[in-house]
Formats: sequence, structure tokens, C-alpha cells
Amino acid sequence: MAELTNAEIDAALERGRLARAIEPRAASARYDRKLGRIVVSLTNGCTFAFPPRLAQGPETATDVQFAEIEILGNGYGLHWESLDADFSIPGLLAGIFGTRSHMARLAGRTKSPAKAAASRTNGAKGGWPRKMERA
Repeated sequence: MAELTNAEIDAALERGRLARAIEPRAASARYDRKLGRIVVSLTNGCTFAFPPRLAQGPETATDVQFAEIEILGNGYGLHWESLDADFSIPGLLAGIFGTRSHMARLAGRTKSPAKAAASRTNGAKGGWPRKMERA
């Protein structure tokens, strides 16, 4: 393994300082049982809350397990030891609560007037259109 130079170490430290200054970081996190939300206070003074049952992994956790939240990496992530679950603060703020397949399942459960109308229209036609076979 190659030795790191002082310049490389200094550059990495500077990137870390810059990241801490501009990226959202958790100052504190708690589970609000009454609201059923994880409430994260950010270092920039903002507060973010989300329903933990949306997140992949802790969907079936108990209130006691949700309350066992830890902050990781200078506020970069949240961790639940008993659930073996980790989430990055930037990811949560972007609405990413799990893998792509988990997020696709969440999107598939979404109910909207447009989705309901499309479902009724497709049902009236006999269901989803059949795939065309290539000649």
C-alpha cells in the first residue's frame, strides 16, 4: 500500500472541513412517539422529521427500537444497532429511505387521483395493455 503524502492528507482534511461546513449534519436525533416521527435537528438550525416506517429495515420496529437512535460520523448518518440499519442525512433529506427496489415498492403503493383514474381506465379496457410481440 502506498504511503500518503502530507499534501494528500492536508487535502483530505480540507475536504472534510468543507463538507462539515456545507453538508447537512445531524446535531441531535430523537424518536417522537406521539407523532410517530424521527426528528433530526441539523447543525444549520433546520429540523427534519420523517416517518421511520418508510425506511427500509426498521419498517416493523417497535417504538422502543426507534428510540435507540445514534448519530454517526460527526452527524453524517443515523444508526440503529438493534435493527442493523444506517441512513445518511443527505440521503434522508433527498427522500431516499432504502434501496432502489424498496423505493420502487413505496412509489407503487402511492395513491393519487391520477393513479386511481388510470387504474379505472385500464380496468374498463380489460386490464393492462398486452405487450406487442416483435415480428
